[in-house]
Amino acid sequence: MELRLISVNVGQPKQIGMRDGKPLLSAIGKEKISAQTISVRALGLDGDTQANPVSHGGVDKAVYAYPADHWQWWEGEKNFDCFPARFGENLTLEGADENDVSIGDRFSWGSAILEISQPRAPCNKFQIYSGRADIAALMTLSGRCGWYLRVVREGNAPTGGALERLSASAGPSVRETFIAAFNRKIDPARKAQIGGFPTLAEAWRVRMNPAS
Repeated sequence: MELRLISVNVGQPKQIGMRDGKPLLSAIGKEKISAQTISVRALGLDGDTQANPVSHGGVDKAVYAYPADHWQWWEGEKNFDCFPARFGENLTLEGADENDVSIGDRFSWGSAILEISQPRAPCNKFQIYSGRADIAALMTLSGRCGWYLRVVREGNAPTGGALERLSASAGPSVRETFIAAFNRKIDPARKAQIGGFPTLAEAWRVRMNPAS
């Protein structure tokens, strides 16, 4: 499988609104980089930082990818204009969606190796940044969430071309994992099974099995 790169995007914290009378900072507003290569490190891409690294950073959220394959749905069904970095992603990709990739899938990108660690759960900053009060609900109900990747091996990567899947995991798909976290009707045994998958990010394992 190839995940073709449309854009590689990075951002720095900027004010996106106000909260409790104080400026609300976020790095969700990212821009396409013009360089031909980028350094891929354990905590993310060179030039990309987070305003709140506790909630949005860490090794399991090093790189966020979103498939442009969803643009037609967002624009045609939900009147939400799409373009690279629209969802705050580092990698705007095409060629697969949440049904096609699984927790634990590994991809080569230049000399770096990435591994899918978890789906993305929409936050209120995305709602503020997008200007759409319903955006988090739409992402949650549709399962069009994108996914995070951890960096298994640091390296330098091209900003064009594609990510190549090195190995397909036996784990749950990103979509099934996302639905299991938010749909109360899912079979508890299956939810626990998903939550116990070893390459799923720790935060999502706790989300699936809060009493464990």
